[in-house]
Amino acid sequence: MEARARVISEGLRCLVCQNQSIDDSDAPLAKDLRLLVRERLREGDSNNQVVDYVVARYGEFVLLRPTFGWHTLLLWLSPLLAVGLGAFGIWRLSRRRAPKAETLSAAEAAEVEALLKRR
Repeated sequence: MEARARVISEGLRCLVCQNQSIDDSDAPLAKDLRLLVRERLREGDSNNQVVDYVVARYGEFVLLRPTFGWHTLLLWLSPLLAVGLGAFGIWRLSRRRAPKAETLSAAEAAEVEALLKRR
């Protein structure tokens, strides 16, 4: 039962620390959540039932690994979107070419020569 509790606790976020699982956190709320997990397991709940209970009580934010669904689509696709936009930007920059230098017409070249000779 302790191993099951540890597996569940590693997947739940400490709501105080937010970057740690409740298994790693020393916050009082994390301790309470660890006790809640063990209590639910003692009552005979499966691992999924314990996680569902905690999610129902605290919301999906408590999951360290959010579920994939319509409401989290932006969360899961934003890295792909960022890479795609970066690749598009690099592609656009590589396509941008310096304008070609135009050659002078014969009349313009003669005018430049005349101006240079006057100096």
